[in-house]
Amino acid sequence: MTDESAYKIVFQNQGQVVELYARHVSQGVLFGFIEVEGLIFGARSQVVLDPTEEGLRNEYGAARRLYLPLHAVLRVEEVEHAGQSRVTEAGESGGAVRPFPLPASAPGGKSPSE
Repeated sequence: MTDESAYKIVFQNQGQVVELYARHVSQGVLFGFIEVEGLIFGARSQVVLDPTEEGLRNEYGAARRLYLPLHAVLRVEEVEHAGQSRVTEAGESGGAVRPFPLPASAPGGKSPSE
């Protein structure tokens, strides 16, 4: 891996698919979580070119390290250069990502609310 390379992390969060770029990704010390460190965002300027990336910077930019639940991570790719972070709706047309269906009843025939 060169100094310029990065990781693209795609994960689900509250009905949205989030795509972030980071310098380091590992299994981490918390069981069932992916550790993401060194988030990469585009350069700040006086003019906001992409409000989506600015919103992601506001939400995740102050974090030194993210711990993402393993079941929420859709894909991790090693890329040569970081791209633009973005958010899309999980069921948006043209996207192949759909929320995983929840069972109508728990094992044993009981409803999940019981």
